[in-house]
Amino acid sequence: MYSFLGGLVLLILGYIIYGAIVNRIFGADDRTTPCVAHPDGVDYVPISAGRAFLIQLLNIAGLGPIFGALSGAIWGPQVYLWIVFGTIFAGAVHDYLVGMLSMRNDGASVSEITGKYLGGFMLFIMRIFSVVLLVMVGVVFMVGPAGLLALLFTQGTSGAVGTASGAAATLMGYTTADWTKILTVIILVYYFLATLLPIDKVIGKIYPLFGLCLIFMAIGIGGVTVYNHIQGTKPMIELWEGLYNMHPKAASTPIWPLMFITVACGAISGFHATQSPMMARCLTSERQGRFVFYGAMVAEGIIALIWAAAGIAFYNTGTGGVFNTDGLLAVGGGNSTSVYQISIGLLGPVGSILAILGVVACPITSGDTAFRSARLTLADWFKIEQKGFAPRLILAFPLLAAGYAISFLEYGIVWRYFSWSNQTLAMIALWAGAVYLCRNVGAVKGFIAAIPATFMSAVSVTYFCIAKECYLELPRMTAYGIGIGVAVLFFLIYYFRVYAPESRK
Repeated sequence: MYSFLGGLVLLILGYIIYGAIVNRIFGADDRTTPCVAHPDGVDYVPISAGRAFLIQLLNIAGLGPIFGALSGAIWGPQVYLWIVFGTIFAGAVHDYLVGMLSMRNDGASVSEITGKYLGGFMLFIMRIFSVVLLVMVGVVFMVGPAGLLALLFTQGTSGAVGTASGAAATLMGYTTADWTKILTVIILVYYFLATLLPIDKVIGKIYPLFGLCLIFMAIGIGGVTVYNHIQGTKPMIELWEGLYNMHPKAASTPIWPLMFITVACGAISGFHATQSPMMARCLTSERQGRFVFYGAMVAEGIIALIWAAAGIAFYNTGTGGVFNTDGLLAVGGGNSTSVYQISIGLLGPVGSILAILGVVACPITSGDTAFRSARLTLADWFKIEQKGFAPRLILAFPLLAAGYAISFLEYGIVWRYFSWSNQTLAMIALWAGAVYLCRNVGAVKGFIAAIPATFMSAVSVTYFCIAKECYLELPRMTAYGIGIGVAVLFFLIYYFRVYAPESRK
């Protein structure tokens, strides 16, 4: 319990202290923002800081801080360290820099920002990379909530998951699998509307309701987990009790880099770089950036920490003070079933409905803006004006059609590719932020982005070399060497080509 509560305190202090430092380094001021300069009633729409924060949080808090945190918790409580320090020094810095740079570049998408600061080749790569990632995000955040709602529809709040009766449960003659397909189509239709209509017509209207569910979910799950620990029914594990690889398959599943990729959005996420420009087009002052961009990521880190702690405690099958994560692995880590079981088990029939709706709100409110961001990225790429309905339709329809086709692939495969591409995009965005800070603010100040960028370079390259889905499957030590070597190479390129010239001025 003390490790969990300490993590919460550190996240809050991170926002207050380090968030203020990052904001001061960047130099937020009173210059005119894009939505004030040229509002278009569709994407450039002035929004208050409070609403913008809520929309940003719901945009970025998809399944990552829930499914990813639960899956990352299989390695044990060291996941707390990655969630807390990754959020403060990498994820929140990443989200803030992309959002603020977008504001200073007329609301440009992350691919255009990257191209400006890293060159034409990276512009081309990021345009393709970000659109592919956004479509995968849309798929992940379409199938995931559909499966969770299907469980709620067919099995109610009985908690019969995994039993014969639960597996055979139906509603109106349709099984859980049938309802998953039906709800996927319904969610897709909603995504279609949210992608096309002005941002304040759909997204701005329903997000406050989803936000209330999200807040209730976090408070409910976290509060009951702590209460159960105090009562001794489901004790929470402390950091010092499990500071080793607790994964039941530890020999073949190392913490580095697998845990860092699996947690995804709960610590740092390249997907957020595609979302921040949407709110950058809606803020009326740069001074709102710290609260909206840095603050929303800290809030997401809190959500991730809650679910990681709850998952370890809920599925622990050890006795006599001995903890294990066998039960969490057996249920498949983070997925619709584990979220359903935890919500039912901790909050009961009534509370679990609100909690599950809060979980459902996360992916749905990220999936809709994923496709919207993909539309805007293509519009920036091909210089297609988006004020009219027809141009928006021309871009949105093929994106959503591609997403629906990908939804038939195995969910786990899509998630793994999403996780790797997600962290790789974050690494690229951080390098772009480092170049901007070094050249426009101060040579030394660029290191607040260059250091986490180097770390994420090692994570992404190592995972690419070692992961089954990337097809290389190199020996572990070889992959480690390549990953660290490439990260050092990237840092040296940055140091000698960017930092050194600026430091001599």
